[in-house]
This record gives sequence, structure tokens and C-alpha cells, in this order.
Amino acid sequence: MSMLLTSPVTGGAQTGFTAPTYTLIADIAPDINGRQFAVSALGGTQAGVLAHSVASPFTITVVRPRVFKVLGKPNLNGLIRDVPVNVYKVNCRKGVLPLAGQPFSVGMGRVELSVPAGSDTADAANLRAMCSLLIGALNQLSAGTGDTLVSGII
Repeated sequence: MSMLLTSPVTGGAQTGFTAPTYTLIADIAPDINGRQFAVSALGGTQAGVLAHSVASPFTITVVRPRVFKVLGKPNLNGLIRDVPVNVYKVNCRKGVLPLAGQPFSVGMGRVELSVPAGSDTADAANLRAMCSLLIGALNQLSAGTGDTLVSGII
């Protein structure tokens, strides 16, 4: 299964939002190894939120490694000294106003997944468990994260 989002995306809970959804359209990713989607329409109640525009971007991009690293051979002691890591990224950009009457600035949310080479075949179950917990925790923490970004209180 590829990291291809289906539209609409149901947003996580946020204080002041009711049933947020985001309609996506395919966009050109800035990285050739990425897929990007722009938010073309909003659903639910999200007062003050804007869909994607040139002035106020609202995109999500998934990027895989440019060149996949593979596990090297063990040394004479049977150990692999340096295990290379493949890094996957998910980036979300959103135009935000720094002050009323000012031009938009871009806020950025990033998730980075670092996968030791070889673990994709030797321990796929634990990689999946890592993703499951990360995504579940982010979903569970959605409203609290939004509140923290607004209040500064963790």
C-alpha cells in the first residue's frame, strides 16, 4: 500500500471545530520523490480557516528517501558496525496570519520516520507497531496539540 491519501480526509478533533474535513486535490511535490496534495475545500465547522491558495498555502506532502540505503555485511565478529537509516517525511504547510492586516506566513508541521536498513524485512511487525502508536497518539493528541500551539501550555 502506498502513502496515497484519499479525499476527503477527516481531521482530528480540535477545540472549536466540529467534524472537520479536508477535500484534497493532487499537486506537484517540490521533491521528485514526493507526493503532494492541496486542500481545495473545507467541511464541517472551521470558522476562519482558508483552503489552499497561492497567498495562503495548505498542502500535505509525503516524501520517501531519494536513494534507499541497504544493510551492509557483518564484520569478522558478525556485527554490523553502522546501520544506515532510510528517512521518510510527512510535511504539512499552512498559511497563517502573524497579525491582522499582515501578509500570510507559512506554518509547517513535520513528521519524520527513520527506519534502520534491513528492519523492513527483518522486523516489519515492529515498524508497523511504531507507526500505529505514532499515528494513534497524534490523533488522540490532536486537540491538545492545537491548544498547545495557541496557549503555549503543554
